[in-house]
Amino acid sequence: MKGRVLSRAFYARDTVTVARELLGKVLQHGGTAGRIVETEAYLGNDDLAAHSARGLTERTKVIFGPPGHAYVYLIYGMYECLNIVADREGVPGCVLIRAVEPVEGIEEMRLRRLAARKDRDLASGPGKLTVALGITRAHNGCDVTRGPITVHEGQGEFEIVTTARIGITKCADWPLRFVIAGNGFVSR
Repeated sequence: MKGRVLSRAFYARDTVTVARELLGKVLQHGGTAGRIVETEAYLGNDDLAAHSARGLTERTKVIFGPPGHAYVYLIYGMYECLNIVADREGVPGCVLIRAVEPVEGIEEMRLRRLAARKDRDLASGPGKLTVALGITRAHNGCDVTRGPITVHEGQGEFEIVTTARIGITKCADWPLRFVIAGNGFVSR
């Protein structure tokens, strides 16, 4: 199901392209992995929903750095979210990984996500997937081309649906959310 680890060149492109092309790829951490089925693009200074809209800060410096690094942050004081930095160094852009379809280490995911009644609920949201895959803020800044979090080539063809982003208030109507059409593992 998974191929080679994606190179830095994959991420060193415009953020929207990276967000669309991450669909179908396999996100891996430790003994767990999931096929990426939902992403959202965040576009830097003009995108008021992006953390980088306020400029370079201690918190956002990863987003302004080289592409292919994890940006992991806490929302609502309780959920960690995984983003992957895209575009060129110095140009802020990142892709929120919103949902994955579990493909490896499912038993481990079930132990981490006891509240999930069905496997489709294990990683069907940005906070759920970080718990299921054991990703924390300790991974902020890690190089996803080398590990411990990696993204691998995937397989299969599918249709991509584009929608407005969800769960935000600023620039919420921008069509920057991408999902694999008909996939039952996307967030609700």
